[in-house]
Amino acid sequence: MTPTTLRVLRLLALLQDRAHTGRELAQRLGITDRTLRNDIQRLRELGYPVQAERGAIGGYRLGRGSTMPPLLLDDDEAVAVAVAVGLAEDGATGIADIGENVTRALAKLDQILPKRLQRKVTALRNATAIGPATTGSREPDAPVPAAVLTTLAGGIRDGATVELALATDTDTDTDTDTDETFTGTAPFEPYRLINWQRRWYLVAYDLETHAWRAIPVARVRRAELGDRRFAARALPDDDLVAFVMRHIATTGWKVRARVTVHAPAETVIARINPAVGVVEAVDAHSCILLTGADALETIAIYLSMLMMDFRVDEPPELVAHLRTLARRYTAAVADAPE
Repeated sequence: MTPTTLRVLRLLALLQDRAHTGRELAQRLGITDRTLRNDIQRLRELGYPVQAERGAIGGYRLGRGSTMPPLLLDDDEAVAVAVAVGLAEDGATGIADIGENVTRALAKLDQILPKRLQRKVTALRNATAIGPATTGSREPDAPVPAAVLTTLAGGIRDGATVELALATDTDTDTDTDTDETFTGTAPFEPYRLINWQRRWYLVAYDLETHAWRAIPVARVRRAELGDRRFAARALPDDDLVAFVMRHIATTGWKVRARVTVHAPAETVIARINPAVGVVEAVDAHSCILLTGADALETIAIYLSMLMMDFRVDEPPELVAHLRTLARRYTAAVADAPE
């Protein structure tokens, strides 16, 4: 690649970041104002809509054109885009008619990614399963650092232990990552990442408690690859997505409820998403639904969507909330025509 081509690519990368004055660009690239103007013209001839603004605070910026020119991405951006496109290909978007376009875009990214980045993307893609998307969620997002995900995916790919520092439940929703949020690191054998409703979970074997766990990755304050490999154990479930969904339904929420539903267990199971709750049969005509959410209001919505008769056994706060809703609904239709 010629020095001129390299310089023009560097110029493009700068313009994709933000607007710059001509003097700033010339200084960053070590060129004269005349050479900068020539390079700007080269970009325009290639289809990049470089716009110039006059005045004391004027300069150059990349505008919107009539076609889609090639983009320059740094390493972190390239990995983020490739992973996001890969999740879209797996159906995580919920959009029905973009599959073919997503597949073509992913093929183009795979073709040009350097091997060091391709290894990261492939590890994360292969280590991730997508949870069911048939039930909506009003729960807040729980974003996680990309570096944590790539470390966990690397451990899954290589069969290597990971050392995790986990926040306590009360720290999960905070933004702090100081040493006060955890007591130390613990070793785990990582097996699978599950992405569900904009949240991430790690299926792992806890080497200290000797138990399988579904860990919300938002609780991981620090993740480091361990120094030993492990032989794969018998999994806790043939379907690890179902394993995580049961964990979410029974322990993963701030508010949990026990509800008696006056319908056969198989009817309720067919009606709900696995993440909404766990169903236990009582007799041929009723069952127990163990469910949860991050707020009482969300549980009330789930129960109304059942379209079945039910009785709330616990917690009492949910009973009170439903009584309030019942009064409001009754008042709303009191004078309505039959």
